[in-house]
Amino acid sequence: MNAEKLSDRLNAVANNIPEGARLADIGSDHAYLPCYVVKKGTVPKAIAGEVANGPFQSALEQVKEEDLTDWITVRKGDGLEVIEPGEVDCITIAGMGGTLISSILEKGKSKLEGVSRLVLQPNVGSFAVRRWLIDNGWELISEEILKEDGKIYEILIAEKGEPLNAYHEINLENGILFGPFLLRDRSAVFIEKWNAEVKNWQRILKQLDGAVQNDETDGKRKELKKKLEMAEEAFQ
Repeated sequence: MNAEKLSDRLNAVANNIPEGARLADIGSDHAYLPCYVVKKGTVPKAIAGEVANGPFQSALEQVKEEDLTDWITVRKGDGLEVIEPGEVDCITIAGMGGTLISSILEKGKSKLEGVSRLVLQPNVGSFAVRRWLIDNGWELISEEILKEDGKIYEILIAEKGEPLNAYHEINLENGILFGPFLLRDRSAVFIEKWNAEVKNWQRILKQLDGAVQNDETDGKRKELKKKLEMAEEAFQ
């Protein structure tokens, strides 16, 4: 992967960045994504944000190597600290856990003024992102799921709007866990992911049945049984 050819998951993120948007890519690593969309002409300007010094330096070097310093600003900071309110139209956050993405958005809520689209790619815990979007008035307008190098990734695209629109005619809890668009589409990759998850839940539940009984194991057992019931309801 480089600034000329993105991975499949980052390419899916790039394809959901609106034409002409001012972009902030949070956790940009080598800044491949902003370099790619600027070179392609999708966006006129971009900000690459990184909190760790190593990736920050890598992003600086990549932008300089691509001769894009006039169009891409590399900034060091925690999450949305790297942008000002009204500075960008689109924010991308890819390659992190869903809980961390939600935390970044929550801590940086004041910086979301003027932002019209979020393109989010959680590696795990997509439900946490969906829950944050609902709680904060963002409407999930599309979802994608893909498999690359043996790993399954989800991309969530949201805009300001009616947060429950995507969940009409489906159980809300199921929609948050499985993804309302993904649950309706039921692609082969989606089925593969949740078959594996269900088997894992069943395995853990079996282990808990043989474990010492206490409040912690009882709580985990109830949580797993609820998830298995939700899966049975969603896929029946």
